[in-house]
Amino acid sequence: MSRYRPPSPPKSAYITEEGAQRLLAELKYLWKEKRPAVTETVREAAAQGDRSENAEYQYGKRQLREIDRRVRYLEKRLEACTVVDRFPSDQSRVFFGAWVTLEDEEGDTKEYRIVGPDELDHHASYISIDSPVARALLKKQEGEDVVIRRAEGEKVYYIEAVVYRNVAV
Repeated sequence: MSRYRPPSPPKSAYITEEGAQRLLAELKYLWKEKRPAVTETVREAAAQGDRSENAEYQYGKRQLREIDRRVRYLEKRLEACTVVDRFPSDQSRVFFGAWVTLEDEEGDTKEYRIVGPDELDHHASYISIDSPVARALLKKQEGEDVVIRRAEGEKVYYIEAVVYRNVAV
């Protein structure tokens, strides 16, 4: 049994303005606040003597590695991403950043916003532009039916509304 894992497919390089601001805020917090605090903790633990049996020192070093890894990821990701800060000219169709209200066959409605893959943990109704649901919705317009293939089978949704609005950060 090998440890080889095939590389994950590349993420879309789009991000909303709000998402970019959140990632920048996280980067700033990690670099300016958290890393100096952890560095000071490691420095104090190192001054206590034997580092091989010092749990605070070892835990602090592990935290520094995790912080550095996240900082490198955020820097590379923000550099690679394209910030989508304008709405499309045709706002009747579903594109990146749209809020889409869907109604299923039972009459239940759900609202989703199509965002970049780095923004999913910020809101429960955000879906990635790379997801099958978002791919099925792209370029559709209000009043159209959309067939989404799921593990349980196909499901038909009706697009009730397509809205573009800014979100307060």
